[in-house]
Amino acid sequence: MATETLVPLESNPEVMNKFLQKLGVPSKWNIVDVMGLEPEMLSWVPRPVLSVMLLFPVSDAYEEHKQKEENEILSKGQEVTNNIFYMKQNISNACGTVALVHSVANNTDKINLTDGHLKKFLDEAKPLDAAARGTLLEKSEGIINAHKELAQEGQTNTPSAEDPVNHHFITFVHLDGALYELDGRKAFPINHGPTTPDTLLEDAATVCKQFIARDPNEVRFTVVALTEAN
Repeated sequence: MATETLVPLESNPEVMNKFLQKLGVPSKWNIVDVMGLEPEMLSWVPRPVLSVMLLFPVSDAYEEHKQKEENEILSKGQEVTNNIFYMKQNISNACGTVALVHSVANNTDKINLTDGHLKKFLDEAKPLDAAARGTLLEKSEGIINAHKELAQEGQTNTPSAEDPVNHHFITFVHLDGALYELDGRKAFPINHGPTTPDTLLEDAATVCKQFIARDPNEVRFTVVALTEAN
C-alpha cells in the first residue's frame, strides 16, 4: 500500500499555532517567524526558545550532504542522548507535522500538554524506535486530520502533480547540553555540538546558515521558532 501524500502545512505561524493548539499545546507557546539569522534579527525573537525549524528546498546539494554526513557518522560515530525523541517521516509532505511533533516531544518538561491526540501519540510512541514511531503517526487519525484541516486552510494554492512540493521542514532542539537536528528523512538525529537553552537560537541559526551556504543560488529558506508568547 502506498503511503498517503498530504497537502503540506504552510510555514505560516498562524496555521502552525492553530495546529498545535488543536492538538493540546497551551497557547502560551507560539510559533513565530525568525526574520533573519544575524544577531540583531535574532534579538527580536521572544525567549525562551524551545525549538527552531528550518524550511528549505530539497536540492542535490542537500541530498549529497545528507549522504556524506551519514557516511561520516557511521564510520566515526556520534553521541546521542537516550532522552531524544526522534521519528521517521513516512508520509509525503508531512514534514511540517513531523517537525512540530519533534519540537513538542523534546520539550514535554516545559510544555504541559492537555489530554488529546498528541499526548496520546507521545505516550504510545515513547517506548518505540524511530521507524515504529513514524508508522504510528500514519495511524494517528487525530493528528493527520488536524494536518489535513489546517493544510487546506493555509493553502493559497494546492500543489498539483505538475508542481510537486520539494520543500522540507526540520527541527533543532537542545537536549542534555547538545544541539540536535531532527530530520525525519535522515537515518538518525544529528548532534551539532554543545548548546544551552539560552543559546539554542543562535547555535541553530549557525547551522541554518550552513544549509543556506550549500545552496547559494536558492532563496527559499524560512526559519520559525517555538517560543513563549509575550
